[in-house]
Amino acid sequence: MRKSRTEPGSPSPLGATWDGRGVNFALFSEHAERVELCLFDPSGRKETERIPLPEYTNQIWHGYIVGLHPGQLYGYRVHGPYEPRFGHRFNANKLLLDPYARAIEGPLILSEAHFGYRRDSSRGDLSFDRRDSARVTPKCRVVETAFTWGPERLPNVPWSRSVIYELHVRGFTKLHPEVPAAQRGTFAGLGSEPVIEHLVKLGVTAVELLPIHPIIDEQHLVHRNLRNYWGYSSVNFFAADARFFGAERVREFKSMVANLHAAGIEVILDVVYNHTGEGNEFGPTVSFRGIDNASYYVLGADRRHYADATGCGNSLNLANPRVLQMVMDSLRFWVQEMHVDGFRFDLTTTLAREAHGFDPGSGFFDAIMQDPTLAHVKLIAEPWDIGYGGYQLGNYPPGWAEWNDRYRDSTRRFWCGDGDVLGEVAARLAGSADIFQRRGRRPWSSLNFVTAHDGFTLNDLVSYQHKHNLANAEENRDGTDNNHSWNCGVEGPTDDPGILALRAKQKRNLLATLLLSQGTPMLTAGDEFGRTQQGNNNAYCQDNEISWVDWNGRSEEDLALTAFVAMLLSIRRDYPVFRRARFLTGRAVDGGDLRDVTWHSSDGREMEARDWHGPHAHCLGAELYAVAKDGKKPDLFIILMNGSGTDINFILPEPRLSQRWLPLFDTARPVGERAAADEDRIRADGTADFYERGDIYPILGRSLVLLQDAGSTRK
Repeated sequence: MRKSRTEPGSPSPLGATWDGRGVNFALFSEHAERVELCLFDPSGRKETERIPLPEYTNQIWHGYIVGLHPGQLYGYRVHGPYEPRFGHRFNANKLLLDPYARAIEGPLILSEAHFGYRRDSSRGDLSFDRRDSARVTPKCRVVETAFTWGPERLPNVPWSRSVIYELHVRGFTKLHPEVPAAQRGTFAGLGSEPVIEHLVKLGVTAVELLPIHPIIDEQHLVHRNLRNYWGYSSVNFFAADARFFGAERVREFKSMVANLHAAGIEVILDVVYNHTGEGNEFGPTVSFRGIDNASYYVLGADRRHYADATGCGNSLNLANPRVLQMVMDSLRFWVQEMHVDGFRFDLTTTLAREAHGFDPGSGFFDAIMQDPTLAHVKLIAEPWDIGYGGYQLGNYPPGWAEWNDRYRDSTRRFWCGDGDVLGEVAARLAGSADIFQRRGRRPWSSLNFVTAHDGFTLNDLVSYQHKHNLANAEENRDGTDNNHSWNCGVEGPTDDPGILALRAKQKRNLLATLLLSQGTPMLTAGDEFGRTQQGNNNAYCQDNEISWVDWNGRSEEDLALTAFVAMLLSIRRDYPVFRRARFLTGRAVDGGDLRDVTWHSSDGREMEARDWHGPHAHCLGAELYAVAKDGKKPDLFIILMNGSGTDINFILPEPRLSQRWLPLFDTARPVGERAAADEDRIRADGTADFYERGDIYPILGRSLVLLQDAGSTRK
């Protein structure tokens, strides 16, 4: 082995930092006895040098290696006690990934050598394994991060104007015919012209990327020839997984961000700081466990087992200041160096759980709130985990948006025809003030969705009554059974034109409800043209055509649905009444007698207490008013919703800004040509070109109608 010149170096910054003369290495470990830096040849197969880090300052092991350059491959061996009963699982036979590595070469596919104990031993995790894992472990790479961003302008889209589009980097473009073959499934593919053109035409303002950090493919998946497709199994928080890159590595991510920003689209990362892919005490040793198990993880009372609030085997210990620092350093890195615009935090309750339970004033929230780099980025919480007191919807601090699963469930139930949900769906339509109106929070705090990566796609939500997850090889036991879905009469694919028409209408109903509701809407990639997962509601391990977005098989009906979504988003964009910055009150505004929201029953009355409840309460009208601003006319609309299977004649209230209501769309009817004269305004389907006070609008079963007061029309 060669002999490099080693200097003491610095304990800061953590990770591997090249300065033009050499590389500084710094690694936190409170309980280690010795740390060795292992250098490898360009192939990663041959270890060329093993260098003990010479200094230990404030629990940081560090050293400076003169003459090293970007591209150098490395890993760590950390020496210390192997005493699981006391929380220590050091095993220097295992090559470890640097938690701060900016790039990792190759996928991490588990083998027996990755485990710190002998899995064939009767002593289980108390035994000790001496096999060297270097040959089968990916290597960290020293990187040069220089990149010329040019005259980039961050989109800085206000929350009230935001429309989020959740996608998987690989699956979104893997089958896209207009993306060059070498770029499909990569960051470069996502940043390509045809993809961005689709997003711009659709009208979304941000893409939310499912986890992009390096992961472990769990062994039970490898044995079944499956992969961890979603990626909620991180083993590093500063690098991106190799499966998303082509040839240019880090530059590809930055180029993607720059291209999306140029189109006015923000980039939000789904991040998994609540646990790691190392699992419980029977999991592998690939990074944190071997570096300092007792510091990085929340341990049980016996110190041998893990306190698991995530269902994934472990929970990261953010009560440790160095672990919290790692999370904060990671967030700042992605904002400052990679220019991302926000984060969606997986199982956020785990991050904010103190010794006494979830705490909205936890160290995690405090650290983020005072950080000037993170002060202006979007922060989205998944407000639950499986631990005690884990469900915390509405209890997050000001400045956070939260995934609103009550919105998802009530909207689904209403359009399935469930009874006694009218009041609930109205509250969700109005921005969920009952949940979020506190501490100065705004309607955008409610992140509304009807589908997400986890669960049925929109097409499958109206096509399947039950999950069909046999492809996951878990005998259909995985995934939720609480789907609030309705197959419209036949399970799965059908040629019945009546059922297909009903399914198409139900998709329009769900999308129209979502995109006309107060709050921040989130669409799931491919829902705008009927993507299916063949009834799989837990496709976490399907890195194949089940999960990939099929751009080739779009029918005329699919393209019409895409146009419908674009139309809805243009209405939302053009009329602030659908994206209010403040909660609706039901009181008169602007010194007049028009209220910001008025609820109407189908017989022309304002809703009373008795109208909201009961098994047959399936219809309502939501009249929305917003005062004139910036020299524009005021907005006045009425949304009519009929969740029952029977037609209802809705008596319309007075259009207060003019004498006419103009129908903008009806999910039950195709757009028809308007009559040339008032007396000819009644169409063959019973609808009219315009409506006056007391006129009847015939709402067909399971449909949504939007009408606009002619006095609020904008040119």
